[in-house]
Amino acid sequence: MSAKAISWGEFRIFPLCDGRFYLDGGAMFGVVPKTLWEKKAPADAKNRICLSLNSLLVQTPKALVLIETGIGTKSNQKFSDIYAISLEPGLLADLGQAGFRAEDVDYVINTHLHFDHCGGNTIRGEGEAVLPAFANASYVIQAGEWNDALHPNERDRASYLAENFLPLQDAGRLHLVHGQAQINEGIEVVPTPGHTSSHQSIKITSGGRTLFYLGDLVPTSAHIGLPYIMSYDLFPLITLETKKWVYEQALAGDWTFAFVHDPVHAFGKIRRAGLKVELQPVDVV
Repeated sequence: MSAKAISWGEFRIFPLCDGRFYLDGGAMFGVVPKTLWEKKAPADAKNRICLSLNSLLVQTPKALVLIETGIGTKSNQKFSDIYAISLEPGLLADLGQAGFRAEDVDYVINTHLHFDHCGGNTIRGEGEAVLPAFANASYVIQAGEWNDALHPNERDRASYLAENFLPLQDAGRLHLVHGQAQINEGIEVVPTPGHTSSHQSIKITSGGRTLFYLGDLVPTSAHIGLPYIMSYDLFPLITLETKKWVYEQALAGDWTFAFVHDPVHAFGKIRRAGLKVELQPVDVV
């Protein structure tokens, strides 16, 4: 993706990218057989699929809002090799190409606190101190997600890296919300549980148009089908019900979706196909 602005009512939206990484294809598609999912997302020799780290920068008349921060730059070589991380161009570089600096951002919204969604929340400063990457921003996180990150269980402990979120509290930049909440005029967070118990998506509305950043509820366009649910989801049946609920609203309101991990389709809509729903790729302008 590029840093070219998209006009959205009174807003300007910049698609940003922190880079790409790879995860196991079987884990990404759960009970769906490989013979089906690999048609949508080809796997490499290690059975991994390529995933993008897509963020959105939303410029409203009143605030500059960054949605998701990718993996960030704090990973060691072993970690980078495991996930084949490639930070090109990198979130901060892409932000600069859009004409902004990190200190310009007023709000950062994380859908949840897994390392591939909030790693860029913080950076290493002088003396190896870990500091908020967006020093003037309030970081918007669901209170339930914050609690889960502080007290992870054995299944998801490896996904929560304290260096990505604890410094936000130490610096006084943490903004915890409880359920649905308006962050700025036209931007609200919406609970979309399933991947984690307090996962949230972001609804952006201006000029009669709605863009819905799905996060890991539907990580790529290949996950549009209702059964296409990740093994990483802690509550897959709740994910299923959440997807149905979101799809009903999206179809009724002609919403556009934004995908966090899709390396090809950053945006799309859905349409009914009999009893199923299917992707309708769109060029967002």
